Amino acid sequence: MITLSVIVPIRDGERFLPDALASLGRNIRRDFEFIVVDDGSVDATRQILDESDLPGLSVISHDRPVGLADARNAGLKLAAGRYVTYLDGDDWLAPGYLARLVSAIEELDCDFVRVDHVQVEGRKRVVHRAPVSRRGERLIPREHILPADVKTMVDYPYAWAGIYRRSLGELLRFPGSLHTAEDRPWIWRLHREAGSFAAVSLAGLFYRRQVAGSLTQVGDERQLHFFDAFELVFKEVEEEFMAKAVRNFCALLGHHLEISDRLTPELRARFTERGAELVRRLPSDLVASAVGGMSVERETVLRRLVPELAPSPRVRRDREEP
Repeated sequence: MITLSVIVPIRDGERFLPDALASLGRNIRRDFEFIVVDDGSVDATRQILDESDLPGLSVISHDRPVGLADARNAGLKLAAGRYVTYLDGDDWLAPGYLARLVSAIEELDCDFVRVDHVQVEGRKRVVHRAPVSRRGERLIPREHILPADVKTMVDYPYAWAGIYRRSLGELLRFPGSLHTAEDRPWIWRLHREAGSFAAVSLAGLFYRRQVAGSLTQVGDERQLHFFDAFELVFKEVEEEFMAKAVRNFCALLGHHLEISDRLTPELRARFTERGAELVRRLPSDLVASAVGGMSVERETVLRRLVPELAPSPRVRRDREEP
């Protein structure tokens, strides 16, 4: 009987995969399985996996990359655990972390549990907390989407920052058409449709930022999937949550525009065009309210994108987080 399935998608991860596997080795239990999905790697990733003696390890190999979303979905299809969690191949876990995750969801008896994480940049370590103050109690996911003007659980989309009942079924699948931003419609659907969740103060996953080749750093056409992701959000979201979805999108769009120098001029033009087109299709009052609540710098970027945005009374001056 498998209690926990850990799904690890990876592509060309020879640099960090040994660390990830070693950290899984410090979390072994007889009822845990580790499913690594090698998504079309052309480096030494497969050799490292073939030489691993990690107990409970299964490997899925793709001849050609299918993207992070479908790599996770492939692992999910093979998973046999009562619960599922994720680890990206360039991150690592603290010893005993997985056992504590399982204890949390079993003690709280809910559909999923969200946790904090540690962001790593070089030697710097910073704990980032899941944005809910009530800890260690069962909560209703829909009740933690709003308010629109502060950071809430749908602004914390990381799939690896939690553990989930596998019986959630389709709610755990990622939109396979997306090669980036796949976690945005995923987290929205999870919080809109699941029955219960909890947050616990557990920070045992170490998330490497600014890794060359990661989806947050690449500047190719996959960045345009950001708009496809939010098209899915806007298509499904109920009216009561639309203001939050608009603010969520505008804040992220502003962030992407601020770092658009990583794109080629041609791709930057396409990104800008799609951003302006989608903003103009959204309810103008909700856009104006969202933009008026952002930092002056981000508001300037967005008004430069869509000059006809209506002015709005300033409500907050908090700097938006990507």
